[in-house]
Amino acid sequence: MRKLIKGDITKIHVDVIVNAANNMLSGGGGVDGAIHNAAGNELMEACKKIGFCKTGEVVVTDAYQLPAKYVFHTVGPVWEGGSENEKEQLKNCYINALTLAMEMGCKSISFPNISTGIYGFPKLAAAELAIDTILEFLKNHDDALDVQFVCFDDLNYAIYQEICYSKH
Repeated sequence: MRKLIKGDITKIHVDVIVNAANNMLSGGGGVDGAIHNAAGNELMEACKKIGFCKTGEVVVTDAYQLPAKYVFHTVGPVWEGGSENEKEQLKNCYINALTLAMEMGCKSISFPNISTGIYGFPKLAAAELAIDTILEFLKNHDDALDVQFVCFDDLNYAIYQEICYSKH
């Protein structure tokens, strides 16, 4: 099952909130900063202990003051025009998060718009890749997870809405 929500991912009640993190897991702007602010100082301390995450991979922390059990920190690619394997790296963000959620017995997961802010991945291409990757994953895993896309801004919400409903 999948849902599309326009809102603040830090307010979503799910097992897993996915964070569009940076390699150093140091917080930052956009969704990363919002998640760190809402979770409290314990999240930063947990991230410091982990220290680093490679692009396309996922590390997990508790969610602390967020209404979730876990935060999965994944590092999306910086858009370099498409010549640096960015699509495969972004796809790995989603696959690795979904796989880890299933391995941990989670039932619900919320994704932000990974790499489409300061990292510059084209919004439409990122949305199509995210939706196609998740639909394929769920098809191969009997819809084992409740997956939500959480868009903070109107533009991403409109893009996801159009793609989701055209693939429904």
